[in-house]
Amino acid sequence: MYEDLRNSLESIFEERLFYKIEDRISYGYDGSFGQHTPDFVVQVKSAEEVQTVVKLANKFNVPITPRGASTSLSGGPLPVEKGILMDFSQWDHYLEIFPDDLLIKASPGVITSDIHKLADQYNLMYPPDPSSSSICTIGGNLAENAGGPRGVKYGVTKDYVLGLEIVTASGEIINTGGNTVKNVTGYDLTKLIIGSEGTLAIITEATLRLIPKPLATKTAMILFDDLYTAGKSISAILTSGVRPSKMEILDNNSLNRVEDYAHLNLPREAAAILLVEVDGHPSILDKELITIKEALTKIGVDKIEIAESAEEEEKLWQVRKLVSPAIVKSGYTKISEDITLPLSKIPDMFEKIDKIKKEYDLNIVVFGHAGDGNLHPTINTNMRDQGEVGRVEDAVEEIFNYAIALGGTLSGEHGIGTMKRAFMTNEMGESGVLFQKAIKQALDPKNLLNPSKIFPIAGEKRLVLRND
Repeated sequence: MYEDLRNSLESIFEERLFYKIEDRISYGYDGSFGQHTPDFVVQVKSAEEVQTVVKLANKFNVPITPRGASTSLSGGPLPVEKGILMDFSQWDHYLEIFPDDLLIKASPGVITSDIHKLADQYNLMYPPDPSSSSICTIGGNLAENAGGPRGVKYGVTKDYVLGLEIVTASGEIINTGGNTVKNVTGYDLTKLIIGSEGTLAIITEATLRLIPKPLATKTAMILFDDLYTAGKSISAILTSGVRPSKMEILDNNSLNRVEDYAHLNLPREAAAILLVEVDGHPSILDKELITIKEALTKIGVDKIEIAESAEEEEKLWQVRKLVSPAIVKSGYTKISEDITLPLSKIPDMFEKIDKIKKEYDLNIVVFGHAGDGNLHPTINTNMRDQGEVGRVEDAVEEIFNYAIALGGTLSGEHGIGTMKRAFMTNEMGESGVLFQKAIKQALDPKNLLNPSKIFPIAGEKRLVLRND
């Protein structure tokens, strides 16, 4: 069977087929953990090629794993069951804008920042802005329903997708949605596919909605003496009548990591800072910041610094952008988690993580998208120290379960993949998981599309970082 499948793939892809171990090994990783080397790698460049591969997979009963730039932090593109890994990174040649219709069409391998740049040329904006936008692909964003700092005002990837071209598990090419903002013909298959992590269908083209680009922005940095007040201020701002376009929080540990790394003269003693951006017409931005100031004054917050120029604004946002590089400077592995909480529960999670950090003797920093409750507890760990890795696994498990207990969720933007599947039942319950499995079974009865993702594996009770 192996030789027959290899010959069939070679006749289609020629030099775009990889089957030697030295060529396949690098396709066994993503931004999370573990290594799962595929049997074959094919670099697809058209929907017809995807269709052909899917039909061959059905014929030979082998699994398929889609892969973009492999920046996933949840194990989404790991070929856990081996088989065929479908590399979309070379399929980046189609990107077309239709400015009069406020939409853009893209092939799955297009880098997300290229979409931002093209929209900007027409004074338009594609709002979803994941932190890895300069390297991640739109196909990966769609598969994981990526978010980003602008989520507080503009939403996430699913909110800007009008339609998709997909290849089904049986190898049919179909279209979902279309080119219009309003479309209620039949089931909303577009929303179903987005965030399904390649387990229901394979995306081969996306039609994305654009909006007018805001005329101006203004940014403030707010300093806090304690985390409780920092958490309370988030709700105070969001109920003030102003909707910030970005609202990012960094705890004291994050702040000091950035200061050690970049020497920006940051307030090391602050328990936390909030970076708040407002956007829109220049004439209203000062008024909106005054409204935010008044709301914060009512709860005793008065340490507010407002950027007076574009350069100062950029400097403030550098603080947020440098968190990840600052964390990885140690050389140890960065484990970046992704929980989302009701806004009122953010202080509780900060308090819990502080206790966990001390209990397990771990270096944990917390930052994230405060405006939509999406926090990123991040741990530096030496993966060669098995005792420490075990403590990390225990700590992350406790964070996940506490997020669920607070009414939150396991993931706001990174997806479930392999990293969080053991906790799905904790959040959704047995019936909820079975209902989702029924959808998977109906659309992919042979379980060929990205198997071993999202759903719990029998006997797997917890997060496992140590992968054999």
